Order: sequence, then structure tokens, then C-alpha cells
Amino acid sequence: MSPFHQILGNNLVANITNFTVWFALTFWIFIETQSVFATGMVAGIYLVFTAAFGFWFGSIVDHNPKRIAMLGSSAVSLGFYALSLIMVLLEPAGAFTDPYGAYLWGFVLLVMLGVIAGNIRSIALPTLVTILIPEDRRDKANGLVGMVTGIGFLTTSVISGFLVAFGGMLAVLLLALAFSALAFAHLSFVRIDEGRSGPSGADAPQAGKVDIAGTIRVIAAVPGLFALIFFATFNNFLGGVFMALLDAYGLSLVSVEVWGLMFGVLSTAFIISGIVISRTGLGRNPVKTLLMVNVITWTVCCLFTLQSSIWLLAAGCFIWMLLGPYAEAAEHTTLQKVVPLERQGRVFGFAQSVEQAASPLTAFLIGPLTQFVVIPFMTDGAGADLIGSWFGTGPSRGIALVFTLAGLVGLTVTILAFNSRYYRQLSAAYADGPGDDDPGGMPEARPA
Repeated sequence: MSPFHQILGNNLVANITNFTVWFALTFWIFIETQSVFATGMVAGIYLVFTAAFGFWFGSIVDHNPKRIAMLGSSAVSLGFYALSLIMVLLEPAGAFTDPYGAYLWGFVLLVMLGVIAGNIRSIALPTLVTILIPEDRRDKANGLVGMVTGIGFLTTSVISGFLVAFGGMLAVLLLALAFSALAFAHLSFVRIDEGRSGPSGADAPQAGKVDIAGTIRVIAAVPGLFALIFFATFNNFLGGVFMALLDAYGLSLVSVEVWGLMFGVLSTAFIISGIVISRTGLGRNPVKTLLMVNVITWTVCCLFTLQSSIWLLAAGCFIWMLLGPYAEAAEHTTLQKVVPLERQGRVFGFAQSVEQAASPLTAFLIGPLTQFVVIPFMTDGAGADLIGSWFGTGPSRGIALVFTLAGLVGLTVTILAFNSRYYRQLSAAYADGPGDDDPGGMPEARPA
């Protein structure tokens, strides 16, 4: 098995472990506290930490061998999970049932730091694609990365629920420790030739520094690259609508059991798209592919809640999940070609920080806006009088209207992007970018 496939499998184990802990913590904290505030805070902590640490994690990846950075990620996760397990074993009576208690939130902080440490892997992996995969095959490799993400998403949602039901956070943390140790041990035996990956030349003196200013200069030097990152950020901003409202809308149509089962089935779309991309690639211009995908997904967003139908909702969610990996793979493939390898970790970290900061902002804004403005508008307000006869009325139709409006905004912005000079500049930069001297094939494992 090639080093790339071994790393891909290793990342799958680590991702399933870390995200199972995150999902399980969310389920468990609601069961213990019966507090929606507490579960919302867990999601907020994850997203804030992801945005805050992206710059630093990118610097770690750039200034160290990628394999060592990933080993460090597993080691740090192991350490925080071990400390979290100690807190579980030493829990004072009733400490985990108080949603405002210091002991509970100290525990949550330790667990989430263990989860967040895994984000180093999500930054290191695309840089390893650059190192290990010839340029003309990187889009297909990025499709495999998307497939692994899909498998992890599908598996995590199942495992976390069973673990919490079986043994609470004690069982979750015991599994996390075992599989984090397994991922660390396996990666210790994988050998990768990273001869091209260290900082060199003018970048070498910056080793050990986050160097945000230098990263911004690198991004600015590629025409249209800032526009790509901020386009992805805008998409995530609108995507916060899904974070805030999708569960509420789905549960207005079906029971929680049906909704959970349906979502598990629909998440197979991630796996399907990853397989397809790994075989067909993304075409000659991944920037065009990215925008075409957004045209389709935002059109779907305009339509999939037009009528109150679980089948229409399911079809829309399936298409959304099917095309999501195309967008991510297209962005990664573009960055891997136009950004110098010695800066890719920081650029991927910058993109992660900026893009991930957008969704929670929308989620925090859209919930109150929907509750206090749009729902009354579609229940007994002017909206109900104007379009209620065919669109429907009531709280669920207010939520549906938010999805339709978000889709219209997203579609409009994507069409504008398609006709912008930034799209033409970045497409040209990708076409004229540095090639790959490697004649093809994945490198064989070599001694370290």
C-alpha cells in the first residue's frame, strides 16, 4: 500500500475518533444538563477554536515534517483525552448536571482541545497530497479525501449515540484513547519522502513563526486567490442557515428517529461523490467546477423547501451533500497548484480560520431573526397574506422561506463571481501555474 493510502486510512481513524468525541459530548451534555444553552456552547467552542487556531496550526505544518505534525496532533489529543478521563473518574457528585458549573466547563474545555488538536491533520493532509501525488492526479486524490470525510461523517453519527447510551463519556474517552494510540502507533511506521516539504530560501528565517503578514502576501501575489477564499467564506456564511435551521425544519416534518435515520442514509452522498471524483477528476479548470457546483447547490436551496415535503427536503439534502466534496476538492486542488509548497500549510490554515468563522456568525444571527421576524411574517403577517396561499403558512414555512432567500442570494453571488475578473484571473493563474516534474505514480515508501 502506498504511503498516501496509508495516511488516508490513518486520518480516517483519527477523524472518526475525534468527531465521535465531539458528537458524543454534545449528546451527553444535553442528557446530563437538559440545557440547549450547553449544547449550543459546545458547537460554539468548536467553531471558535477552529477559527482561532487555524493560523497557528498552518505554521506548525509548514515548519515541520508533515508526518511529525500529524503524530504531534495524535499525541496532544491523547494527552487531553487522558486528562478528561481523569476528570470523569474524579467527578464530584452532580458536577456534570450543572450547566453553569466550573467543573463541567473545565471538562468540556479539555475534551474540545483534544478534538481541535486533530485539525492539524486536516491542514497537513492536503499538503501531503501536493508532495505525494503528481499534479495531474491531485483532483482525484482530493476526491478520495472527500470520501474519507464522508465515511467519517456517516460512522461518527452512529458510533457516538451508541457509546453515550452504553457508557456515557467514560466509554467515549476509553475508545478515544485506544484509537488515538492506534493512529499514533500506525503512523510511526509509515515512511514518507518529504524532501520538498521544508521551508527554504527566503522563507527559512521565518521557521517557527506564524507569519500572518507573509501568508497574506503570498495569497495576494496570486491574482484572484483572495477572491476564492472570500467566496468560500461567503458560502459558509450562508451555510450557517443550514447549521441553525435544518434540524428544526426537518423535525417539523418527521419524528426525530426518522430524521436521524434519513440523515445517516443521505450522508452516503459524501462517499458516492468521493468515489466519482477519484475516478473522473474535476476537469481542466477546478475553479470553474467550484462555481458550477455552487450554481447547482444554491438553485437546489431555492427549491427544496418550496413545498412542505420530506421527500423534496431529502432530495435537496442529498444533492447538497453529493456536490459538497466537489467544492472542497476544487478549492484544495487550486491551492495546491498556485501556492508554493512551503507556504501551503499557512494558506490552508488561513483559509480554515477565515472560512470557519463565517458559519457560526450566521447561525447566531439567523436564529433570532427567523424566530422573531420571519416566522411571524409567515404565520399571520404580510408574508402569509402575500404568498401563503401557495407557499404555506406557519412556523415551518417561515423557516422554509429563509432557505429560499438564502438560495437566491447564493445563486446571485455565484453568477456575479462567474462574470468577475477574479474568476478569469484565477483560472489563468491555475492554467499557467507550475507543473509537476514527477512523471506520474505515487512515490513508494522510503526509509526515513
